Amino acid sequence: MSKGSASVAAESNVSGIIKSLNALEDDLDSLGGKVGDMKKQLAARAQSQIESMTERTREMASKEAEVIINESKAAAEAESKSIKERGEARLAEIKSAVDDNFEGAVKDVVSTILKP
Repeated sequence: MSKGSASVAAESNVSGIIKSLNALEDDLDSLGGKVGDMKKQLAARAQSQIESMTERTREMASKEAEVIINESKAAAEAESKSIKERGEARLAEIKSAVDDNFEGAVKDVVSTILKP
């Protein structure tokens, strides 16, 4: 091979290498862009999942709170009924005692008033 032909072959090899490197650089840029897009999609999907899970958590908390409130309400109503029943029983006892002692109280009042 002559110097000229070797020089052309070397240039051809260098040009081929430069083209290959440019192609690799383009591929890397393309991959970088794709990775960036994937990151955005992943972030959007994660945000969507977070919002969905937050909503489900709120719904579950609301249902649990409703159950607790209903149980507390039932317990309070039962306690209220018990207090009312005890009050009514005590009132009946007092009325009975008043009825039992009414004649004696009237006699005492009459005798006190009629005393000279």
